[in-house]
Amino acid sequence: MGKWKQAGLVCAGLVGGILISIQFSAMAEKDTRAVLPVEELRTFAEVFTAIKQGYVEPVEDKKLITHAISGMLSNLDPHSTYLDADAFKDLQVGTQGEFGGLGIEVGMEEGLVKVVSPIEDTPADRAGVKSGDLIFKLDETLVKGLTLSEAVKRMRGKPKTQIKLTILRKGETKPLEITLTREIIKVQSVKSKLVEEGYGYLRVTSFQENTAASVVKHLNDLYKPGPLKGLVLDLRNDPGGLLNGAIGVSAAFLPPKTLVTSTDGRTADAKHQFYAAPEDYLRGSKEDYIKSLPPEARKVAMVVLVNGGSASASEIVAGALQDHKRALVLGTPTFGKGSVQTVLPLPGNTAIKLTTARYYTPSGRSIQAKGIVPDIAVEESANGDSAQRLREADLERHLSNDKDPAAPAKEAPVKPQSKAPPAKPKAANGKEDADEAPEPPSRELASKKDYQLGQALNLLKGLQIMQNRQ
Repeated sequence: MGKWKQAGLVCAGLVGGILISIQFSAMAEKDTRAVLPVEELRTFAEVFTAIKQGYVEPVEDKKLITHAISGMLSNLDPHSTYLDADAFKDLQVGTQGEFGGLGIEVGMEEGLVKVVSPIEDTPADRAGVKSGDLIFKLDETLVKGLTLSEAVKRMRGKPKTQIKLTILRKGETKPLEITLTREIIKVQSVKSKLVEEGYGYLRVTSFQENTAASVVKHLNDLYKPGPLKGLVLDLRNDPGGLLNGAIGVSAAFLPPKTLVTSTDGRTADAKHQFYAAPEDYLRGSKEDYIKSLPPEARKVAMVVLVNGGSASASEIVAGALQDHKRALVLGTPTFGKGSVQTVLPLPGNTAIKLTTARYYTPSGRSIQAKGIVPDIAVEESANGDSAQRLREADLERHLSNDKDPAAPAKEAPVKPQSKAPPAKPKAANGKEDADEAPEPPSRELASKKDYQLGQALNLLKGLQIMQNRQ
């Protein structure tokens, strides 16, 4: 875990990332103004003057101020940051589900670009880029010495242009060179499939403006052949996104006006409760998509799949369905990002993303640095293995869990698997072989090789039998 502790700020460099953006509000609208610390500002002015007068090369005023703002924010917590014009535009475009690039979420580790996750069906995903890969060269430019923003800008470009990534991968003795062709990335945040007669599978990869409406559309499609006996909601490796998207998805499965989440911070507008109600999941005067929801969707037996890559908005959904006993949560503990970021626009089309509150599940649990603990612990493979992932508790300067500050902020304890009988892997001859190495993850939607999905279906079938007996 040594390397994990050294990991710096993790952000989704090419997507909205693991954040919840509640609102876009201007600083000028704030009524309360902090008293400026005169002595400290005098020191700042002296340092500024010393650099302007004595640094070996001339430095623009704008550059110095921008770096000062960036440093101020980055030293608060892993999710507060300064957004220059390009980053601010990327954030706004990314939450709408379309942006240019290679299709990878990235962070920085020891001066190299670390792949957090390739986005499904993008150039990076199709070329075999993997979570955990370290990019140390972009074309012929070494990444060492670049900021994350600078590295991301180099990876962006016009569609149909190419870039060569030189990658260090665990288990490989030599660097890998992968040439990717840039394209417009259109993220399809919701996918679905009827895995068996009567059993539906719904995958949410991120929470964007139209995610909740898309969930309703997919649920209608799943119900067209007939009623469902069970539904699997897959939130694994979902880094989060927009808060109203999480509330809308929760509203598809919970009774109207049910509490989904609450937030609490220092200012009055940071204290809020969010319900499964149109005023909380709709933006503007949009048509209420929940009205077209199949009524049975709020009653069907459900299992929610999560893992260490489930963060932020996906943790809100899992926590709400778990607290209201609407679904059983199966998998491994989630990422543990329980903080809220507010985007505050600044002059020049720039902005700051500032952590302004913590969010809580309906029962009042804080999942900050702890995550959602599954009702049923199931690892990613039959032999008990799961991918080692960076979690909130591993990030430097992460916020503490205010509800349980003394609790260890590492891997949360989970209940032993008891309700879903383990399915042994099968060898090529069709016979069961518990010692056989697990298959590599399949990119097929709802693959039969997906061990956790198989256990979720087993659990649903068991619940269906119990319901029939009652």
